[in-house]
Amino acid sequence: MKKKIGVIFGGQSSEHKVSLVSATSVLNNIDTEKYEVVKIGITNDGKWFVYNGEIDYIENGNWIKDEKNLISHGERILFNREIDVVFPVLHGLYGEDGTIQGVCKLAEIPCVGCDVLASAVCMDKVYTKYVLENFNINQASYVVVHKDEYKDRENEILQEIEEKLSYPVFIKPANSGSSVGISKGKNKDDVKLGLIEAFKHDRKILVEKGLNAREIEVSVLGNRKAIASVPGEVVPCKEFYDYEAKYEDDSSELLIPAGLTENEMEEIKLLAIRIYKLLDCEGMARVDFLVDKDNGEVYLNEVNTLPGFTSISMYPKLWAASGIEYSELISRLIELAEEK
Repeated sequence: MKKKIGVIFGGQSSEHKVSLVSATSVLNNIDTEKYEVVKIGITNDGKWFVYNGEIDYIENGNWIKDEKNLISHGERILFNREIDVVFPVLHGLYGEDGTIQGVCKLAEIPCVGCDVLASAVCMDKVYTKYVLENFNINQASYVVVHKDEYKDRENEILQEIEEKLSYPVFIKPANSGSSVGISKGKNKDDVKLGLIEAFKHDRKILVEKGLNAREIEVSVLGNRKAIASVPGEVVPCKEFYDYEAKYEDDSSELLIPAGLTENEMEEIKLLAIRIYKLLDCEGMARVDFLVDKDNGEVYLNEVNTLPGFTSISMYPKLWAASGIEYSELISRLIELAEEK
């Protein structure tokens, strides 16, 4: 008897559209001889549906217009335990931050990927820094800016950023992915504009020292016995790897393997696994690094617990280059969810 896998897509975050593309790729590659798939969509305003229509309607968002194939209150399928494993393909808030993981825990259904704690900590870039500082993981210098405090202490905070970090800096919402709301600041006016944009996405902002660095990414797979893929390198088509460079402009380069020596690659793989375990990750994560172009020093950039699963996404591409094809990767993730 086939196991029922509930693939959840959409969601209420700013990465809703990316989720639809990722979910389409997962649904087109999951082993249907092994698994029976239940498609569960969440709209932008938080309504859940079981969707029995064509996979092709998901990517462009037309699934929600296919009313004859929609069954409302799709969340009931979890709490009625009508599926065996949940595969959340939800990026950003309410999907990657421990929220859906908590729902699965309440419903007592195995969930692909990290558990509640690791998901929540890794989603919050500030708390990732707080935790890993205690283990001497090298990270770029930073200043945390809270929306309410910024209203009252704007000049003080801008001065602190200038004095502690110097320019350029990166302004990042603490809880967002796919580079949504991120900007680069080369002067005080840039920072002001960047904070205004970032505050549209979060009340807490990470302002980070800009490094003259290469972007190296490693895919990690497993529970406590985790393995790391060959590292890859992102060469953005723009000044940095923003949302447009990731999803709308195909001129960015993804170099697999990264242009590193064998020793450098092994060191980064071991560091990725160490960080993965320190943050109590399970199932999967993509660990992103910055490697200083001048001295080769390695800095952690961020950890993504539900990385992109589109056809051009680094997580599955790195595993394909490491000998695990897309369909097998999906099956392994489902097995790891059951194992934990």
